Amino acid sequence: MTTHTRTPEATAADAALKARHAAMWALGDYPAVAREIIPELGRVLVDACRVTAGQDVLDVAAGTGNAAVPAARTGARVVASDLAPELLDVGRRLATAAGVEIDWEQGDAEALPYADGSFDVVLSCVGVMFAPHHQAAADELVRVARPGGTLGLVSWTPQGFIGQMFAAMKPYAAPPPPGAQPPPLWGQEEHVHELLGDRVESLSAEKRSLPVHFERPEDFRDFFKRAYGPTIVTYRGIADSPDSVAALDDALLGLARDHMDAAGRMGWEYLLVTARRA
Repeated sequence: MTTHTRTPEATAADAALKARHAAMWALGDYPAVAREIIPELGRVLVDACRVTAGQDVLDVAAGTGNAAVPAARTGARVVASDLAPELLDVGRRLATAAGVEIDWEQGDAEALPYADGSFDVVLSCVGVMFAPHHQAAADELVRVARPGGTLGLVSWTPQGFIGQMFAAMKPYAAPPPPGAQPPPLWGQEEHVHELLGDRVESLSAEKRSLPVHFERPEDFRDFFKRAYGPTIVTYRGIADSPDSVAALDDALLGLARDHMDAAGRMGWEYLLVTARRA
């Protein structure tokens, strides 16, 4: 297990960084993204992890419960952890509407407040990939899983649509803090192998495509400008530069046009990873 020693200054800086991350994901309408764009992903992950009744399951960076709710429907005991309390509040309402019980707890994926080996299944659906320090997050995923327990991850790939969207936004975004790594690296099998190492066995990695539909490329761009925290933050950072705003508008529009067929259909590539803790 990697040990991360941090000075008080580093700890304070990390706390400030996490506060900014939590605020970012509370912007816009991420629940609409989870509900309208990616609802299928949580079910895919729960099925791949073979979650069953009676298991203890942790959904890390759970958002509004895209994976936690279908996991709870199996009869598993589920804890959903996320940095953003606003998303947890939405998740509580969704769980109530679905008739399932889930423990919703605010937590940092890089410092999970759970004892070693607490869960039979530890999963994250396009969530933990956004933790800035990948090794620290991976260490925590492994630490809280029981020996023989299952790890499951869904992450956007660098070459897929969302990975390319982040690449398109990069010239207009604020530089990342020192030590932070790009989220789509979690969509590379080699990177995940390096992060988890020999602490897991039977690692399986499969690229899949999520079907997504927008009527027009402009509809995609406008939806993500309105609803998706990272896009909103990027636009806010260039709000005083109309030329930059127009250029980013064009970049996102061009990206959607390149990936969309005549009927408005796109396929967003992701990496599905499952493994067993050694």
